[in-house]
Formats: sequence, structure tokens, C-alpha cells
Amino acid sequence: MEWNRVPTRLQEANNQLPSLVREMEKRVSYAHVLLSRNSGLQITLDDREQKVTDVEPSQGIVLSAWNGNYFEEMAASDLNKSRLSSMARELASSLQPAPGADLDPGPPLQRHWATQQQKDPTLMSPRDKLSLCQDLHQRTRSLDPHIVNVQVRYSERCESRAFASRTRLLSQNVLRLSLILLVVVTDGQRVQYDWLSKEGTGGLELLDITDLELRDLCSRAVALLTAEKVAPGMYDVVCSPDVSGVIAHEAFGHGVELDMFLKDRARSRQYLGKAIASPLVTIVDDPSYPGGHGTYFFDDEGQVASPTYIIRDGVFNQGLSDMYSSHRLSMPHTANGRRESYQRKGYVRMSNTFFARGATSLDDLIAGVGHGIYLNKTSSGMEDPKGWGMQVTSQYGEEIRNGKLTGRLFAPVGITGYVPDILQSVCAVGDDFVLSGGTCGKGHKEWVPVSSGGPHLRLKARLG
Repeated sequence: MEWNRVPTRLQEANNQLPSLVREMEKRVSYAHVLLSRNSGLQITLDDREQKVTDVEPSQGIVLSAWNGNYFEEMAASDLNKSRLSSMARELASSLQPAPGADLDPGPPLQRHWATQQQKDPTLMSPRDKLSLCQDLHQRTRSLDPHIVNVQVRYSERCESRAFASRTRLLSQNVLRLSLILLVVVTDGQRVQYDWLSKEGTGGLELLDITDLELRDLCSRAVALLTAEKVAPGMYDVVCSPDVSGVIAHEAFGHGVELDMFLKDRARSRQYLGKAIASPLVTIVDDPSYPGGHGTYFFDDEGQVASPTYIIRDGVFNQGLSDMYSSHRLSMPHTANGRRESYQRKGYVRMSNTFFARGATSLDDLIAGVGHGIYLNKTSSGMEDPKGWGMQVTSQYGEEIRNGKLTGRLFAPVGITGYVPDILQSVCAVGDDFVLSGGTCGKGHKEWVPVSSGGPHLRLKARLG
């Protein structure tokens, strides 16, 4: 793929976008058009089988027109020039504009962006990528006799978008990569597993895994064979960046997506502008963060990516919005209007959501705990924006006693609590920073790529 320009298959349609906007704006005060194309590759292999699957390319267009109260839309996969013109006329003729405030189209901008990378995987054959996965499998499989299976999952997704409004003509090419290595071990009686993942926007340089990382992964999986169940109760906790990130995502992510305010489904609305967390806590959502799995250059409504400080120094500062929710609530417009695909409705969605870096070293974070648990990795998370409860499941925890890790493991470990209580209990924030990638659904559907993370944190939480 030529990353410095709009893909050839979209270019002809892209040149037509401004005229489609003009056609719709004969009837309404504001309209925009989103053009998208996705393609990719997935590789899965383990001890028994291997599979290489091309993700069937999909492309389509969404026409959106503001009728004074809300957006009316039409979508299609046919990018024929005459078909698109007919579609714009059809939508325009069906509109019945109502009195209402006009939407701000933003300042004029015409620009193309592309993911920066050192090793472009799109220049490699599927066979060569399979060979890389096979090599990783073999390197791992022989490391410990307790290993009974190793699974490697590689995913690459090429996303191209073009957007036009009265003032903007934007395009972007985003390359997202993911590599997950899962190790299954047994001692003949118990079975355990652990995993290592690398993901983000960029090239194959993101996915390098060292021999030391492989050895640590295998030894940790074997150690989990002796893991105990944690006694339920309140604990002093040190959270790894992965656990910190899921807390940020669940505690102050979904509950501050402003379409939740419109539906009266988020208690956080009552606390806007108020202290809700420890003064050490700053939580950010930033689609512009370099290399994040949830990174993009503009959202699906043409809003250029920039950071949003959700919590700043403990105060709930701002929610996440799309054009509709920011207009309805008279709140700032952030770059968080996203669609799963051109076939689906747009919603307010997170991108890269994380705790901001602090000033305390990991050694000092652990040294400050008399008796507690160090939590690492998460396998799931849930939130209740209305009641503001939260539950996160950590892959494992390690006992801390007298400021030192003891090697005693607990697995799995559930974290539950009332969001303000957890955030107000943060007493130290690490000076490190790591993002972990994945996908996020709106409820149980509408999946989009995201990242979460931050530094290590020390706080109090109920474990069980």
C-alpha cells in the first residue's frame, strides 16, 4: 500500500466528496461525507494447526445531513460516481429541515495523514508473516517441559478514511498491528496459562519480542500452577500499567461518553467540575498519542485528534463527545465520534485512555506497602455508569509484605468497588508509562480499536 496518499480505489470517489456535500447543503445548513476502506490479515497457529486468513476488504460511504435537530444518513458500498450523486440527491430531497442551531463546520483544513513505520508489513507476503509466527512459536515451545501448547495470533488491519464537509477535505491511512502469544502449561494436575501481547499503530518494529520476555512469560505461567485464591477483603494494591489502564477505561471512560449523559445513564454528570479523585489523578483520552492501538488522525466526523483531559488533578474536567452530543449539551466537541464501519451508526467512543504519568518509582511504590498485593494483567472489565460500580479481573496478584514482593501468587483476582472510592484512594503514581491495546464495545457490540494504560498506581481496593 502507498501510505502517502489515499488508496487508488477510493481516490475517484474522494474527488467527488465536496460536490456531494454541496448537493445536501442545498437543503440543510450542514452535511458531511465519510468514505472508508478496510483490509487486513489474520494468522493463528498453535501445536495442532495453523491458519492464514485474508480479511475481506470492505469499502463504503456514509452521507450525513443535519436537519436542525439530528443527523439523517444514508450509506452504501457502491462507489460508482453516478450512484453517489443520485444518493446525495435522494437524501437531500427526503430532508425536512427544522428550525435549530447550526453546527460549526470548523476552520478550513485540507490534509492527508499516514501511520509512520519502519518495517512495512504490507510489503511482505503472507507466507513470510507466517514464517515469523512459526519462528516465535518454536522459540517459545522449547523453553520449559511444562508447556503443552503455545498459540500465536497475529493481526494486521489497514484502515483508510476520507472525509469532506463544507470546510474540510481530510484523508488518513492507519495501520494497526497486534501480536498475542499465549502459553499453556500443566504439572499433570493443574492447567494454567499466561500471555504476552504487543499492539499499536505502526510497523512490524512494534511486535519485536526478546528472548528475555519469552523466558519471563514461560516462568510466570509455570509459577501460576501454584497460585492460591486471595482472601476477600480490602487491600493496599499496586497496579501494573495494564491494570491501571482498565481501571481508567471502566471507571472514567464509558461513564463520561456524553451520549450516556443524554440518555441519563451516567452518574458522573452530577460531578462535572468537582473533585472526584485524589489530586494525584489525571486521566486522559488521546487519539493523537503516537503508536497507540486506538490512535487516529481525525475521527469519523472530521474532528482532528487531540487529547482530552477527563480528570485533571482530581477534578472531573470534561467528557468525551461527538458533534451531536456536544451540540445538545453545549459542551466542548472532542474527537471521539467513531463508527465500527460505514454500515453502523456513529457513537461517542474512547480512543487511548490512560492515567497520566506521576513521579514515584516502582521500587518506591512497592516499598510503601506493609502488606498488600501487586496486580498484573487484566482479562476482563465491567462498569455500571449509572451506579458507578466497577469490576476488573486481574490475571494474577503477588503478595507484598514489608515493602517487598514475596513470590506468593494469587490467581485470578477480582477488583470491585465504587469508582470515587477507588480513585480517591490513589496515594502514589508511578513515573513509568505503558499502553496496552485491544477492542472496546458499546454495550455488547459496536467494536472499535482502543488502548488503555498509564503508569503503576498505588491505591486501596476490595479484592476477591
